[in-house]
Amino acid sequence: MDLNLLKSLPFYIKLAAVLFSLIALVYIVVTAKEILSPLIFSCLFSILLLPFAAFLENKLRLPRSAASMLAVITLLACIGGLLYAIASQISSLVSDWPQFQDQLHKSQETLQDWIRSSFHITKHKQNTFVANTTNKVMASGTTVVGTTLLSLSSLLLFFVFTFIYIFFFLLYRRLIMRFLESVFLNENKKLVHDIIEQVQFIIRKYIIGLLIEMAIVATVVSLAFTFLGIKYAILLGLVTGLFNIIPYIGIFSALIVSSAVTFATAPNPTTVLYVVITLVITHLIDSNVLLPMVVGSKVRINALITVLGIIIGEMIWGIPGMFLSIPVIAVLKIIFDRIESLKSWGIILGYEEPKQNRLAKTLKVKKKVAVPRE
Repeated sequence: MDLNLLKSLPFYIKLAAVLFSLIALVYIVVTAKEILSPLIFSCLFSILLLPFAAFLENKLRLPRSAASMLAVITLLACIGGLLYAIASQISSLVSDWPQFQDQLHKSQETLQDWIRSSFHITKHKQNTFVANTTNKVMASGTTVVGTTLLSLSSLLLFFVFTFIYIFFFLLYRRLIMRFLESVFLNENKKLVHDIIEQVQFIIRKYIIGLLIEMAIVATVVSLAFTFLGIKYAILLGLVTGLFNIIPYIGIFSALIVSSAVTFATAPNPTTVLYVVITLVITHLIDSNVLLPMVVGSKVRINALITVLGIIIGEMIWGIPGMFLSIPVIAVLKIIFDRIESLKSWGIILGYEEPKQNRLAKTLKVKKKVAVPRE
């Protein structure tokens, strides 16, 4: 179809075409979740491991297959070490389960007394309601156990296929690059190559910055909790660092977990308030100082699009969608910024520039187009 004819189409036809394309795209993404989710994760990690694999291949003269496999094993060892550190902390937490039960029993007694005095509901009625609810939950226990086992098996398969895909992405990276360049017309090959290089640079910068940010947050929170005398400070610091990968939502999830653990183990209930204050201050410093400095402004997306992306990602793919939403939006922003007809979408994804920067750019453009007087 001629481009001029396409531009002359009525607005409602263009809108219908866009909506139909979006619905079809979302349907394909939801249907192909089991395939696309590990593929995108493996693509991100293969971009992260690409310099290491190239170093092994070029400097140490290893075959590409051996270099790719060694890079995947290194990543697996790092993830295994992190999981071992968390598991060792959780094992000591399990030993305090009687203390948890005792604290929960005391809290239950306090809550029942408050309900009895405020709403005039006797403890007998409260216990009857709790018992009936528990029986209903236990009646569906078989279904819950089956669903949990199915989720664990799906998670295991997800990790297995992700590492397999990482290996193949590293092994066939040049073949994939040639394929992406050959799909488009010759006059667009340079633009496609530039976009691919920019995507690799930005994604690598984003993931490395995110890992550094996670390590800093985990260390700071662990030290602060240790100073406050909170039990399991290292475990709560690691949990906060991991949850912090999800912007905005992650830190508040970590706040709930840390407050619950502290409430059950601390002798003084006011310690929970110190935990909340510590995590809120950490979040403010992280989002306003640490994130721009470590991750960088090139991958920053405005808060509205970030929250919407996380919510939509969770609706489409669940927890993996929450993790993948920000990198996917960052890639889309790179593509939109480089294609003239899509630049307006790149603007809405990014941050609003300060007024001084906008004025400087405007003056610079005017100076370039100014005609010198004769």
